[in-house]
Amino acid sequence: MKLLAVCLLGIATLTRTGAAGTTDLQSAIAQGKLSFNARLRFESVEQSGLRDAEAFTLRSRLGYATAPLHGWKALVEAENILAADGDAYSQAGINPGGAGRAVVADAEITEVNQLLVAFTRDRTTATLGRQRFVLDQARFVGDVGWRQNMQTFDALVLQDKSFAKTTLTYAYLDRIHRVFGRDHPQGRWDSQSHLLNASYAGFPGGTLTAYAYLLDFANSSVNSCATYGGSYAGAQALNKDLKFNYRLEAATQADDGSSPLNYSTHYVSIEAGLAGKSAGLTLGHEVLGSDRNVGFKTPLATLHAFNGWADLFLTTPAAGLQDTFARATVSLPENVSVLAFYHRFSTDAGDTRLGDEFDLQVSRKFSQRFTALAKYADFNRSSPTLPDVRKFWLQVEFAY
Repeated sequence: MKLLAVCLLGIATLTRTGAAGTTDLQSAIAQGKLSFNARLRFESVEQSGLRDAEAFTLRSRLGYATAPLHGWKALVEAENILAADGDAYSQAGINPGGAGRAVVADAEITEVNQLLVAFTRDRTTATLGRQRFVLDQARFVGDVGWRQNMQTFDALVLQDKSFAKTTLTYAYLDRIHRVFGRDHPQGRWDSQSHLLNASYAGFPGGTLTAYAYLLDFANSSVNSCATYGGSYAGAQALNKDLKFNYRLEAATQADDGSSPLNYSTHYVSIEAGLAGKSAGLTLGHEVLGSDRNVGFKTPLATLHAFNGWADLFLTTPAAGLQDTFARATVSLPENVSVLAFYHRFSTDAGDTRLGDEFDLQVSRKFSQRFTALAKYADFNRSSPTLPDVRKFWLQVEFAY
């Protein structure tokens, strides 16, 4: 809330700055950009031990960004999520009518999604307010863009690109607005978190990134932690039609800030694959370690993008997680794209089989504005501690 108050003050300052030169202010407004996004989605979930869930939702998002004015810009964006039958699924427990049904974490809500001011001088930008924020592959910090209500941050973000092929980022996170919405007990996290990320793309074979994420949440102290790590990712052309892709990443993590825990564990990810003009295949292995019965934490990640679309491992198991996977991509005529995954899951401690998952997505871009997709996830358990889960999505999205 403190950062938002400062953000509103910044917008007022921007207006007063323009008042001294009315033409500039009028131009900044007239040349600004209106944005609109509508996403209509049907999601069904079959999960053993729970009643089936069906969510038919519409997400509408309207925003406006000013053109630059003496280096300043402002953005405001509102969002609304409607459900045809909000009790046909559990909105993560906030709707009594959905009790006993499987969770679809798309709560009905109307809110301010983004409200920010940004100032740019030379190759340095400072952004203050409620904003989308993604680092690297969103494995540790992301906007959870798959859910109808994305994750946003009340934050101050500083980004500098003054050095050749180098990006330096610092962020202070004051509050996390999570996908569950403000009515959920864990829908908002009060934060005193610091993020540092530095990447250099000047190597012939790829980009080197180093980071330190110091997370401290007053109302979710068990997720407070300090993560230090780095990655190296790139591609090497084998011929004019084929390239070899690779990514290596490693990190360490321990309790930090207000955490009541006492642990220290690790993260490792290895990917390698071949990509052609119309198809690609990648093999990978990811390890989220465990120490003293605490699994490696990724509380701010875009979790749906990792460890299977069935979302069984949004929280790392206490014994850790190993995910061995294959990812295939195919581009077909008529702007049709196919994405498929196969995952084999086991615990890191004890190497106990947890299950296997197959994921498939087919999408088509009908024009510059319209995209449609069908998506399927099927998790088959090998452990009695987990359910069998099948999910299916149909979605149409319009973006302007």
